[in-house]
Amino acid sequence: MARTSAGVLLYRIAPGDIVEVLIVHPGGPFWAKKDLGVWSVPKGEYEEGEDPAVAADREFAEELGSPPPAGPRLDLGELTQRGGKRVRVFAVEGDLDVTTAESNTFEMEWPPGSKRVVAFPEIDRAAWVTVAGARRWMLQSQAAFLDRLLASLERSGRAGLVEGEGAAGPAG
Repeated sequence: MARTSAGVLLYRIAPGDIVEVLIVHPGGPFWAKKDLGVWSVPKGEYEEGEDPAVAADREFAEELGSPPPAGPRLDLGELTQRGGKRVRVFAVEGDLDVTTAESNTFEMEWPPGSKRVVAFPEIDRAAWVTVAGARRWMLQSQAAFLDRLLASLERSGRAGLVEGEGAAGPAG
């Protein structure tokens, strides 16, 4: 059975009606020197029968150290990533000070073969970027969530919002 993850795509409207989204960089030694194309929606796995919206909120809190803001959720649906994992995302408008983000950790033997177990943060950075920037910096398999977010905002009467510029990457 395919693994399933759920996440929360936090967004805000910056001056100039530019949509910004919060994305996260995976922690651990494998990702330490990788940046472009590896950022993600904050998300995590959930079990069959578990409510994906509840799992998304839990995973957001675990990865960023605080729960997502209250407010209406936009269900952006599900996508299948290249590796076969199914990802379901809910968007919510709000703000978060990324400088205070504090992730949970995972343990692994590092370096390999050393028999030394080291704890690493599940995510090591979080950043606000424009939608255009997110298209460049996050996993390509999650980019459709950005399109769905913009379409949902437009349907809800928030026309005129823009993606912003995409050249600058997440500060880190």
